[in-house]
Amino acid sequence: MSRSFIFLLVFVLSVCCFSASADNKRNVLFIIVDDLRPALGCYGDKFAYTPNIDALAKTGTLFQRAYCQQAVCSPSRTSILTGLRPDETKIWGLKKPFRETIPDAVTLPQYFKNNGYITAEAGKIFHDPATHQHSASWSGPVFYNVTGNQKGHKYILDENLFSGKGAATERQVADDSAYIDGKVANASIQVLRQISQKPFFLAVGFRRPHLPFTAPDKYWQRFDQTKFPIPLRAYPKNAPAIAFHNSQELRGYADIPDQGSFSEELVRHLWQGYYASVSYTDAQIGKVLAELDRLNLRKNTIIVLLSDHGYHLGEQDQWCKSTNFENAVRVPLIISAPGTGKPSSSDAIVELIDLYPTITELCGLPQREILEGKSLTKLLKNPKARFKDFALSQFIRPYAALSNEDKIQTMGYTIRTDHYRYTEWYKFKTDSIIARELYDHHADPEENQNIEAATKKPLLDSLHNRLKQLVVKR
Repeated sequence: MSRSFIFLLVFVLSVCCFSASADNKRNVLFIIVDDLRPALGCYGDKFAYTPNIDALAKTGTLFQRAYCQQAVCSPSRTSILTGLRPDETKIWGLKKPFRETIPDAVTLPQYFKNNGYITAEAGKIFHDPATHQHSASWSGPVFYNVTGNQKGHKYILDENLFSGKGAATERQVADDSAYIDGKVANASIQVLRQISQKPFFLAVGFRRPHLPFTAPDKYWQRFDQTKFPIPLRAYPKNAPAIAFHNSQELRGYADIPDQGSFSEELVRHLWQGYYASVSYTDAQIGKVLAELDRLNLRKNTIIVLLSDHGYHLGEQDQWCKSTNFENAVRVPLIISAPGTGKPSSSDAIVELIDLYPTITELCGLPQREILEGKSLTKLLKNPKARFKDFALSQFIRPYAALSNEDKIQTMGYTIRTDHYRYTEWYKFKTDSIIARELYDHHADPEENQNIEAATKKPLLDSLHNRLKQLVVKR
């Protein structure tokens, strides 16, 4: 037997082994929904109609207490996709792309790409502007990752298609694909068909229920007779003014008052628009999951479904996000990973920063020491296992600093423990505390009363010291 023949034989066998190994790699379907609070049937929301997400929850682990690191799109998504907290990425607002502050960061999809996966994107994964996209993360198709106000994205009515924001809601008899998320679902299905023969990381980003609340009429109809509640529209007692904003994101829409309170009719209409948008997005997610099943890929695919942050629907007299309250930072999180254990629900406190190490570990990739999160795999196997005892989030003030980070004056850090939410507001990049908040989640789960001033010093000192350990002033 010649040496050249032996070399050829070894080469062929190595290729075959590599192919077999590649075939055994787990796929990842990473689904992120914009502005989705836990308004889902699987989270016990009695108003929600979300059969597809509810069915997904029955195949994996549902995390009851998952938290984002900053309740607005760009900082949160940057944190999720880099595995770094906002103080490390230096992304606290919406204008600056992370490549300016951490140019050497390896994003979650980029790490999969570097390890031999096909990585592809449909919809909103990074923050929307073209300046914020990251081509190095993707090896395969990219669809609808940047959107504007063109027809068929946010709106289909011509009267809403003008410079700036149109109406806060739109309800029209139309096909699902008339709006952006129907287009994203269709594109995701096409991508799945293209990449299904190779190990893949497919990221799918849905924009509703982000404002404007626009969805086909059939999704609105489900809620025509629903008697949505009017939330307690008042600041929590004794809370500092810096904790709040004027709901500028919502007030910027053409049919929303610039100042003052909203009528009960408008509040209920906005609630209906939000829940209709959630139901519409759930239907699109169902289409993608159905195609995954049709291609017989579910048995070897890790499915992660999350939101980038929570949402206020008038609670604490706040709309949208951009606060440190539970409504803004608590998110839905479902991980369906074949072979990790029985479907379950976990009450452990977890953070979205934990996803990077979790997904890479589930796929057998080398762990990266730079990451600031902690893998959730032990909770997937045992949802009652001991995990970390906190979630850390933060937000900036004034609100205008979202558009210009040079205007940041104050940073608020909030820690969620099993019993409390404790918040400290600092002059930016100093140790000077200007306000504190403390909410007792056992007695006041809706955070309607700040008890910081009435709480005994040992407890406040303990929470302050815990927060101080977690926060590095930069």
